[in-house]
Amino acid sequence: MAKDKTQYSCSACGGQTPRWHGRCPHCGAWNTLVEVLAPASTPSLGGLGALRQGLAATGTLARLADIDAADVARTPTGLTELDRVLGGGVVPGAVVLIGGDPGIGKSTLLLQALDALQRAGLPTLYVTGEESGAQVALRARRLGLGDSQVAVLAEIRLETILATLQQQRPAVAVIDSIQTIYTEQLSSAPGSVAQVRECAALLTRAAKTSGAHGTTLVLVGHVTKEGALAGPRVLEHMVDTVLYFEGDAHSSFRLVRAIKNRFGAVSELGVFAMTERGLKGVGNPSALFLSQHREPVPGSCVLATLEGTRPLLVEVQALVDAGGPAPRRLSVGLERDRLAMLLAVLHRHAGVACGDQDVFVNAVGGVRIAEPAADLAVLLAIVSSLRGRALPRGFVAFGEVGLAGEVRPAQRGQERLKEAAKLGMAVAVVPKANLPRKPDAAFLRATEGLKLHGVERVEEALEVVRGLA
Repeated sequence: MAKDKTQYSCSACGGQTPRWHGRCPHCGAWNTLVEVLAPASTPSLGGLGALRQGLAATGTLARLADIDAADVARTPTGLTELDRVLGGGVVPGAVVLIGGDPGIGKSTLLLQALDALQRAGLPTLYVTGEESGAQVALRARRLGLGDSQVAVLAEIRLETILATLQQQRPAVAVIDSIQTIYTEQLSSAPGSVAQVRECAALLTRAAKTSGAHGTTLVLVGHVTKEGALAGPRVLEHMVDTVLYFEGDAHSSFRLVRAIKNRFGAVSELGVFAMTERGLKGVGNPSALFLSQHREPVPGSCVLATLEGTRPLLVEVQALVDAGGPAPRRLSVGLERDRLAMLLAVLHRHAGVACGDQDVFVNAVGGVRIAEPAADLAVLLAIVSSLRGRALPRGFVAFGEVGLAGEVRPAQRGQERLKEAAKLGMAVAVVPKANLPRKPDAAFLRATEGLKLHGVERVEEALEVVRGLA
């Protein structure tokens, strides 16, 4: 089979050149030339022949109302937390991209999922490009899967992998990892931008064209030192689902977060605990993110946050200490710029000054909180640490704080309150707009024992907390 010709394209201006140069001859940018497949040449046609070649047959149109849009069938993986992140299970023909730090547990989780699917009667395939078959078997024995019947292929050549997928037609296939796969049509090394993009595109096309009973493809991707998926950004656009594996190397807990999902909710979170027998799902993750204090301590406030469709209780801790001429603002798990904004709001509208103090804020358990509904809990934790007064036992708060000092409502506030009541919280300070105007009997039963305080401004929230103390 003849090898396809390649050329080099500039990622800055799009210019083409037959050879690689350190500097683009078109725009002058350095190190921007990337190897790509050259377009296939077509015989020259003159006159009417060229016109006919440019005219293609029109596609078949269909109205939205006439298209059959039945729900896609899902197959559970056997891991409840993974199914939650995927939206209920794997979808035939879908392509999933999962990334995470080295050694965090990506291969372990996927090997467990493949084994569970295989025991349910589905054919599975594990393609390993980083390890040998013996190394995968050793990991399976450590996980207690020594008798697993999952098929393993140790291969990095794309053409061989595609031929195996075509012949075996597995229900679920894992490619570990996409950075190790290469195609002979390109001369660049495995892991380069051109190789990753071309291999992922061909694998995605193979999964999409295999029909309604096609192969669910899971691609494992490397991450950069900043934590983003390595390789071209187009890799995340061409797949259906993007999952990030998060967690602290010194902790036994792992978080799987959905960043993109065409078949489910985004920002969904799955919580796992790393054990000697692999990763186990955590049914009540709120207990992981709450510190067990014998007595309430200053600077600690429980936040009712929302991760996808799941409400969680997370402890937010703040430490305010005497600073030097340049006070520091440091946050872990929360946005640092938003912390500076909240301190300015606290000073302007509540008269609480921290300009000469070091302020440190941390979300317990290694969870990352991106929603603005954490603002009120962060402010209350800061004031608690500054004044040295602990919040009452069983205290929970949530709400977005605006620059004018108002407390804005958070989405799905009733679900947050139900989760707080379920875990034994006694007092809640929340936006007034999140209080139900006419609470039904079901909500009253679910929040029995939880006293609600609705506030509209920051100074009002501080006044309520002062009255509770």
